[in-house]
Parts: sequence; C-alpha cells; structure tokens
Amino acid sequence: MKILNLNTVHKRKSATITAIIVSLLLLCIFFFGLKYLDPPIESGIAVNFGTSNVGSGNIQPREPIKTENNPKVTEEVVEEVEQDTSSDKAITEDVVTQESEESIRIKKEQAAKRKAAEAERKAKAEAERKKREEEEKKRKLDELMGGLNKSDGNTTGGEGNDNVGGDKGSEDGDPNADGYYGNGGSGGNGDYQLGNRKPLNKPKPKYECEEEGLVVVAIEVNRNGKVIKATPGVKGSTNTAQCLLSQAKIAAMKTTWQADSKAGSKQIGIIKYRFSLSN
Repeated sequence: MKILNLNTVHKRKSATITAIIVSLLLLCIFFFGLKYLDPPIESGIAVNFGTSNVGSGNIQPREPIKTENNPKVTEEVVEEVEQDTSSDKAITEDVVTQESEESIRIKKEQAAKRKAAEAERKAKAEAERKKREEEEKKRKLDELMGGLNKSDGNTTGGEGNDNVGGDKGSEDGDPNADGYYGNGGSGGNGDYQLGNRKPLNKPKPKYECEEEGLVVVAIEVNRNGKVIKATPGVKGSTNTAQCLLSQAKIAAMKTTWQADSKAGSKQIGIIKYRFSLSN
C-alpha cells in the first residue's frame, strides 16, 4: 500500500481540501439521498408458469403433465486444431544454433588476438632485455678498457695513398706505421698504469709526422709482464692521427712489466703518450 507523502505545504493543503469535499458529499447523500419503498416495487420480466423445461400448445395446464422422451440433443463437436509449432521450433533452434556458432567463432577470434598480442609483447620485452644487456656489457667493457672503441675487420690488397697498385713505403720501415714521411718531433715520456705493477722497459714512440697531442693506449699484460695486446686511440686521446697511433702501439707492445704470478691471465691497463712538435 502506497503511503501518501505530504512533504510540502501544497500537498497538505490539497489533502485537507479533498477530505472536506468528500465529507460534505457523504453528508449530502446520507440526508438528501433518493428514498426507496419497503418492500420495494417488484420489477423485471414476467416468466410463464410451467413444470418442465420444454413444451408446446396454447392451453396452460394447471397440473404437471406427462412428458415425452427428451429429444436428443445433438452435441456439436468442435475439433480443436492444433497449431503446428514444429516449424517455429525448428526456426528458433536454427537461430539459436547460428547465434551460438557465431558467438563461439567471435570468442575464438578474440582469444587468438589476445594470444598473438601477448606473444608480440613477450617478444618485444625479450628484445628490449637483450638490447639492455648488450648495452650494459658494452658500457662495462668501455669503462674497463678506458672507453675502448673496438673495430673488427680484415684488410686485403695493397697499401698506400696513390691510385696505383702496390705496397707503398720503405723496405726498412715498420709494417704497422701509417705515415709515409715525417720531419722530426719527439714522443714524450709515457704515463704507465697497470695496478700495482711497474714498467721495467719504457721505449719511446717514434715521431714521423707533423701532429701533436695525447694518445691513450689500452693494453693487456700477461702474468710474465709481456704486453699481449695494445689498442691506441681509446677514450682520453686528443689526437687520433694514424701516424701517432701506429707509433704509440709499437712502443706499447715493446714495453715490459713486472711479473706477477697472482695476477690474472691478462691484466688490463693503459699507457698515455704525449706527442709534441717542440724540441
């Protein structure tokens, strides 16, 4: 039952006026309503006197009469026509089946898309991880080698700065030197760094070109104190002219160090050579 919600002044006024009007109507009906007779006047349709449900003739008998056999009442049989709903059912089932197949297909496609997206995401993450690992390895190697930028490659054919085939240079020259001529200058004393080990032999690099500056050489030394690898022009170098790099490498390879049986198979260090044109 819904309860009236008289939460405003207008609703309460309307309810009061309605109650007053209904009360006045009830009073008027009670005092001034239509009067009726007691007993009331009979009304309706007159029904003929009789003693049976059927009859015939024009004389009204006063006593029950003998009746004949009740006539046969023909009952009309109404056959109910059942509506054939099999076709509708088949159509409904077909529609439901189609919807089910369509929903299954859509779900399979969505699952395949999710699987492909997940595989792509994992592949990208793996590629990023490998890239970060390679960058980290390169960074650590550069720090260890003093910023070494290593370049791999093979050189074939002749050597020289002319357009004619052959091997330019001098028979008593150095095969590791890139300069073909020079006129003086001096290679300064080196700055040798290999942990606690000291250099025993410190040959100076030759000066064969009109270039000057600092060349830093990254070296690898074995336990016996022999330099097994030298890479000139690493981080910190101020001049990477080939004539300076080649001579710095030759001098670094000829340098010998204190032996250390407790050192690793190769110990990494650096040698700094400063080239100057002034005598």
